[in-house]
Formats: sequence, structure tokens, C-alpha cells
Amino acid sequence: MELFEHLSMGFGVAFTFTNLLYCLVGCILGTLIGVLPGIGPVATIAMLLPATYALPPVSALIMLAGIYYGAQYGGSTTAILVNLPGESSSVVTVIDGYQMARKGRAGPALAAAGLGSFFAGCVGTLILAAFAPPLTELAFKFGPAEYFSLMILGLIGAVVLASGSLLKAIAMIVLGLLLGLVGTDVNSGVARYSFDVPELTDGIGFVAIAMGVFGYGEIIANLSRPDDEREVFTAKVSGLFPTKEDFKRMIPAVLRGTALGSSLGILPGGGALLSAFAAYTIEKKTKLHPGEVPFGKGNIRGVAAPEAANNAGAQTSFIPLLTLGIPPNAVMALMVGAMTIHNIQPLNLPLIGMWIKLLSVPYKFLFPAIVLFCAIGVYSTNNNTWDIWMVGAFGFVGYTFFKLGCEPAPLLLGFILGPMMEENLRRSLLLSRGDWSVFVTRPISAGLLAAAALLLIIVLLPAIKAKREEAFVED
Repeated sequence: MELFEHLSMGFGVAFTFTNLLYCLVGCILGTLIGVLPGIGPVATIAMLLPATYALPPVSALIMLAGIYYGAQYGGSTTAILVNLPGESSSVVTVIDGYQMARKGRAGPALAAAGLGSFFAGCVGTLILAAFAPPLTELAFKFGPAEYFSLMILGLIGAVVLASGSLLKAIAMIVLGLLLGLVGTDVNSGVARYSFDVPELTDGIGFVAIAMGVFGYGEIIANLSRPDDEREVFTAKVSGLFPTKEDFKRMIPAVLRGTALGSSLGILPGGGALLSAFAAYTIEKKTKLHPGEVPFGKGNIRGVAAPEAANNAGAQTSFIPLLTLGIPPNAVMALMVGAMTIHNIQPLNLPLIGMWIKLLSVPYKFLFPAIVLFCAIGVYSTNNNTWDIWMVGAFGFVGYTFFKLGCEPAPLLLGFILGPMMEENLRRSLLLSRGDWSVFVTRPISAGLLAAAALLLIIVLLPAIKAKREEAFVED
């Protein structure tokens, strides 16, 4: 009963005309800025934070919540429409969301992302309010060894996630891990692999790699073709809302993604990101229905599940933040308690019609605009022209991947998890005084490593490998 009393009190505070208006304004502003390539929720909130200074505390928190969700939705919008993941959680959305947009189904893709996120966010908030104390006990059992093993499982899952050759998928993960090592050593403070370039001492930015490999790489690949062979969007969009068949396939995927995100999100540091990749992997392993589009070619489940998982994980990640004092990312550190206390879940479906009008822009005008906005977005993160050159360089790297038939999503996962894996590995060995058996003597860590080994063995079995390569035929 105490739960319902607290929720009703929160709704009573939030559901006033003034606070709902501030939420709407925040949502619109967050979406308008968040939809720019490269400008994710952190930069959006940082830019719009001064707009809340003159407001009462409750209204300011609600407006910040609206800005946050608007920016999150803006990130998935760019991922679906122009193949640009503005943040790590949008990397998986790109795979099928962009393919749906190319087939004139941008509306259903955006609606799937919005509806899945909305449902998962509501469930995540209820879980947070109801089960925070017992779930905290589980989070306490995760130490550095468990985190390292969990990330190993995530990377093995990325091999399953990738289409095409297993060797190429592993190579992309290793390359991502190597890129993640560039920067300053966490323990010693010594710059490594920076080649005496001052800008590299802080490491390579995720935005620079994502914009270059996905955005510029796609543009270069498209421009390299003859005019009559270029893949350009059609101005005709088949519908703005998912069909009955789409909903039939979306609902189980959203439920699975919500459950997975709610579970992994309680782990401090990276749980929400891993849940998005894990949700996509599970959907890919789920049998396709008759007539269903293959994954990687525009399957709506490939959009709905990871978006739901990421949003549920973002909600339950408040559990370690509020109980253990560990903010899993910069956004959560900035948004302490805002969404939890007020239970605000702006839904951005009314703006779908406006965003898909981007697809009616002729490609000769669209690609220079994408290049320009990518440059503006990446420059705004650090106010450094070096990042723009990095995006250009990774654009050619992305084009090379395209020519070689390599899937870039595992590279980004390796790049994101690499520094976290290294930190937890070294921390584990420091605590165990160099004893490597710590990873197999701790039950949870041993279980996660066993699951990773089992998954790898299953994928490498000749029968499974043959079916996998048959399912994911390279273009």
C-alpha cells in the first residue's frame, strides 16, 4: 500500500497543468536538439540546463526529465532515419531501424522505438519503486570479477549479433578493444598509444567513431556508386504507424526486452548498454515467423526490443545510483531522482510525421546536410576541430568496412566495453594479489564465464555455423 501511496503522491504533483506544460516544453526542446547527429542526451541537457534555473525545484526536475526523454528519442530518430547512432545505446537500433527507413517504413520504426521505450520505462519505474531494496542485494554481489565476466559474455554475444563471417566479427571486436585502449592509463596516469598527439591523451571519442563509421562511411559508400545504383530514400512512406502484424510481432519482443533491461539495468556501470545488445541477440536467436523480414534487413523486432531494453535498463539503473551512490553514466548523475520521483514518461509519437519528412529531401541536399550536422555535433562535444578530422578519418574506415563486408556494431561494443573490462580486470587482480583463479572461484563470475564459453561453443558448432552463415548471407 505504501508503494501506491507514494506513486499517487507523485502523480498528484506531476499532473498539474503547469508541470505538464514544462514537461511538454522540455520534451520538444530535447527532441529538437537531440535529433542533431552527435548531440546526445548529455550534451542536450548541458545546453538546456540554464533554461530551468528560474523554475521552482519540482518544475525544473520535471522539465529536465522531459529534456532527457526528448533527447533519448532524438538519438533513436537519427539512428533510424540517417544511420547515425548519437549515443552508445542507439548502435543496435541502427541495424534494423535504418533498413526499415530505406524501405519506406520509417514511421513504424519510430513508433516501435517510442512505444517500446514508453512501456519499458513505465515498467522500469514500477520495478524501481517496488523492488529497490531486494534488487540492491543482487547488485552488492557484483564485484570487479563479476563485471569482467559479464563483459566477456557481452562480447561473445556480439559475435552472435554480427552478421556474416565469424572471423570478421571477432576481428571487429578486437579492433574495438584496441581503439578503446588509446588514452591515459587509469592506474598509472601515463598516456599510451597517443603517439605524442595531445588530443589523443583523453582517448578517442565514441561520437567521432560512430559518426565516421556509420554516417560518413555510408555517405562515401553511396556516393561511390553510379547515379542509377545509389540507394536513395523514396518520398513515399507506407504508413506512419505499425500495422496489426507489426504489433503482433512487437509485443513479445518489447516484453522480452523490458524483462532483460530491468534485470541488467540494476548492475552499476554499463547494464543498460549491455541489455540493448543482449535483447537484440535474443531476438536474433528467436525463430522468424513465416513471411517475417530477416534481421539486419528491417525487422521491427530489432528496433522494439533493444529500445525497450535500453529504456528499462535506464530506469532500473537508478537503483544502484540511489542505493549505492554509483551513477552508471553522466546523464544519470545529472538526473538524480528526477524521473523516479515524478514518474514522467513523455511520449513523442505526435512528432513522427514531422521527422519522416526528412526522407523526402533529395539525396543531393540530404547528404551535405548530414555531413554538416555531424561536424557541428561532434565539434560541440569538445569544441575541438581535431574531432572533425577524426570523424573524416573514420568515415574512410567505415567505407573500408563496407567494401570488406564487415559489420561495425561489434567494433563499437568492443570500443565501449574495452576500457571498462580493463579497469575491472586490473581491479580484480589487485584485490586478489595477482591470483587469476578469482574469476572461477567466485560463483557468479564462474557462471557468467561458463555461459560465455557455452555460447561460443554453440556458435562454433559446424551445424550452427552453417545455418548462421546461411541466415546472414553477405551482400
